[in-house]
Amino acid sequence: MQNLNYSELTQYAKALANFTPEQERVVMEAGALLKPHLVEVTESFYDKLLAIPETRRFLQGRTERLKNTHLSWLDKIFTGPYDNEYTAYMYMVGVIHVRVDLPVEFMAAGMTLIADAISTKLNALYGGDHRQSRDTMAAINGVLGYSLIVMQKSYQSSMEEQLQKFLKITGITRALYQNMALAYKG
Repeated sequence: MQNLNYSELTQYAKALANFTPEQERVVMEAGALLKPHLVEVTESFYDKLLAIPETRRFLQGRTERLKNTHLSWLDKIFTGPYDNEYTAYMYMVGVIHVRVDLPVEFMAAGMTLIADAISTKLNALYGGDHRQSRDTMAAINGVLGYSLIVMQKSYQSSMEEQLQKFLKITGITRALYQNMALAYKG
């Protein structure tokens, strides 16, 4: 993968996801409350993915190992710190998903499944305090969005690397490639 400026990517992804320092604090506080329930979140996540034929094929025979990895990933989501090292970690998670040819939309759908499971758990933990639950979930959505943006960046980088290899092998210039792509659209 190309050399990345993780500091710039961190700032960009946080800004795009509107993940603020206040939300970072809220997520870490919620993490302490949610930690005993993250196994349930992981179980729910994989139960739903295994029920979908298109996602099941990526999981078969590896589910238990993946559950352990997912639990470690969730723990990282809720413990931070949300710095350049965190961004590099999330980028590598994306790289691994690229290597196994996981369709990028599966990551976005996965974040939705995770958010749904966490939201349900928060509502129960906060005992009907809808404002607390809503504000906490907003912060969690911020960290999930930030993380997803970083992981998806690895897909973009991978596609760019593949294009560069293609251009080098074929001898086609980028300008010619872009002109051909425009002509094909027309």
